[in-house]
Amino acid sequence: MTDLIIMDGDTVQFSTIAAITLLLPMPTTTIKASGETTVHGKKVCVEGDEKKVEIHNCSYMMPPFTISGLGTLKIKELAPNQFTQKSRSGNKSLILQGKTFIAVFEVKSPAKQPPPTNTPDPAPTYNGTGKLISNNNKIKAT
Repeated sequence: MTDLIIMDGDTVQFSTIAAITLLLPMPTTTIKASGETTVHGKKVCVEGDEKKVEIHNCSYMMPPFTISGLGTLKIKELAPNQFTQKSRSGNKSLILQGKTFIAVFEVKSPAKQPPPTNTPDPAPTYNGTGKLISNNNKIKAT
């Protein structure tokens, strides 16, 4: 089955992250391509580019930890249908839009319960999902 190829500057949108509440609208960023191949002058994204996507200093809360903490959003793992099986750039598979990927929120400064307890959130990470959004609506691969 063919799907849209992800290229330099395409959107990465994080959606649900476990039971935590992110204090800003759900973050988005872009992905930077490192592929050798270009389409219409833009590099294509290849396997490994997803590992460089990070959004730092995201504020979060999770009841009963109502004093906000900070963390980093990352792509933990793309789904198998988000890599090409035939088309390649160098020795790496191209990244396809696909449906959803697995995201991870890494806690850097834990949220806390209010005084007098000030107990910190004990979880070091939370998993969630996200999606890649291609600005390209024509170039596809399998």
